[in-house]
Amino acid sequence: MTHGSLSIPARLGLLALDADRPSGSDPAPAHRLVRAGALAELARRGLLVDDDSIATPVDLDSRTGDAVLDGLLELVCESLPHGWRTWVRLRARITADAVREQLVAEGLLHAEKRRVLGVFPSVEHRLARPALVAALREETRQALRGETPVERLSARDATVAALAGAARLRTLGGATADVTAAAGNVEIVRELCAALSAAAAKAAATA
Repeated sequence: MTHGSLSIPARLGLLALDADRPSGSDPAPAHRLVRAGALAELARRGLLVDDDSIATPVDLDSRTGDAVLDGLLELVCESLPHGWRTWVRLRARITADAVREQLVAEGLLHAEKRRVLGVFPSVEHRLARPALVAALREETRQALRGETPVERLSARDATVAALAGAARLRTLGGATADVTAAAGNVEIVRELCAALSAAAAKAAATA
């Protein structure tokens, strides 16, 4: 498997996991980053559209065949209407947990059971394919440093870079070139990035 076959939320789930600090946290909570990626993927596939800043399903019966995306699409369909920024945070851990399970099933993450304080059960996730993730990370860094011309970025790569940059992932450094023009669904991606930037700023201020 190459990272080119991975969905946007799967890529972001891998990027958010620091190989040296598997339990570490970045300024913007990783579960919100993964949720933003899933929303962007559904918009990219034409299954969610923007209706006056509201994330709106095109067809209540549509399915993708991807358990993560279908779970989120079902949640949006069954819930009251919300804007993109609200959906970035609302019950976001459901999507993040589903992405982790998917990555474990695909052999990209190892799930290691352990006990906190020798008593409380916990699961720690570690990269199973570090070379693949390193290539994805470098590709994203190059986009955010402006080393890859925007016109050469695919919509998926640009979306991943834009969202990861907005979340201020420590593994990508501090470069934040604006690549949203190549993302497709530009206004939606900008809304998602704004939500991630606000979460990152809040987390950094309270760290």
